[in-house]
Amino acid sequence: MNNRVHNFSAGPCTLPLEVLEEAREEFVNYQESGMSLIEMSHRGKHFDSVHSNAIQLAREVFEVPDDFSILFLQGGATLQFSMIPMNLLADSKKAAYVDSGSWGSAAIADARIYGDVYIAWDGNECGYSRMPSLGEIHIKANTRYLHITSNETIGGIRFVEWPDVNVPLVSDMSSDYMSRRIPWQLFDVVYGGVQKNLGPAGMAVIFVRQSILSKCNKSLGRYLRYDLQSEKNSMLNTPPVFPIYLLGKVLRWMKLGGGIEAMERAAEEKAALLYYAIDNSSDYFRSPVSVNCRSVMNVVFRLPTSDLENLFLQEANAAGFVNLKGHRSVGGCRASIYNAMPRSSVELLVDFMKSFQLSNPA
Repeated sequence: MNNRVHNFSAGPCTLPLEVLEEAREEFVNYQESGMSLIEMSHRGKHFDSVHSNAIQLAREVFEVPDDFSILFLQGGATLQFSMIPMNLLADSKKAAYVDSGSWGSAAIADARIYGDVYIAWDGNECGYSRMPSLGEIHIKANTRYLHITSNETIGGIRFVEWPDVNVPLVSDMSSDYMSRRIPWQLFDVVYGGVQKNLGPAGMAVIFVRQSILSKCNKSLGRYLRYDLQSEKNSMLNTPPVFPIYLLGKVLRWMKLGGGIEAMERAAEEKAALLYYAIDNSSDYFRSPVSVNCRSVMNVVFRLPTSDLENLFLQEANAAGFVNLKGHRSVGGCRASIYNAMPRSSVELLVDFMKSFQLSNPA
């Protein structure tokens, strides 16, 4: 399709064109059933196959060990901000959180409602321009887990090296899911909304270490209990059928494209192209974050003046480069280059940036 724009949205985001076209062909009459998949019973054979296949692909492409349960739950990552402390925190335990930006702060605010939570490192002190080094993360006694946000979508920073702090990690990986391998031995829970790298909005994928399920809080409503969700294979209630369906297709696309190794290589290469253009523009384009913490999924940058930024966004949009405006809380520009973003789109954006600079000197 030659009328598709280059969609640099931070989420919901661009999805593989092949996946969208395949879903379009199946949408009205799924596998000659005479109806759409989203009209069928979630207990029927068609969706049972879709659901089982998506779980198997998630385990395969994420290289998930057998001792983790895979859950598909509604509510996105935001519901997990509450479910994590509700399930994991006992009365005598504390939870450590890294405040690395907008999403780290949001997770902290919700967790404090349910338990004893403290900030193990505060990025506010450096304007959320970087992630902490290992030596800067301070863990107190009786800490049940350390929560991190692996990639701050708004701030454009990420953990390049995973913290190893002698307590289990819990991580929100919404915006860099499937962009690099996960060191599973460090984690008890990994979660993320699917709408940034894996599928349409409306669901989170959660990986939970099975050995902790028996210790989770039982004094919760059924939907909020990880142990019951695992026992019922995420079918405790009617699941988010359409997001699971497309998730399975995206995961298969990733598998056929070379799996996590290929996704990681492509992510690094696309980000390198964009950062090179920024760093070699004689400060016309400028990245406000520390070089050693730069996100490879969300590239944030500024221009010399707000007027030039507005003109850049206006002309970029007219040229088919859409959703480049930075988050309203920080301003500037942001190019989200998730796994489904073709390298060719990044190359064309770089060409546009160079052309814009020549036509609009500071």
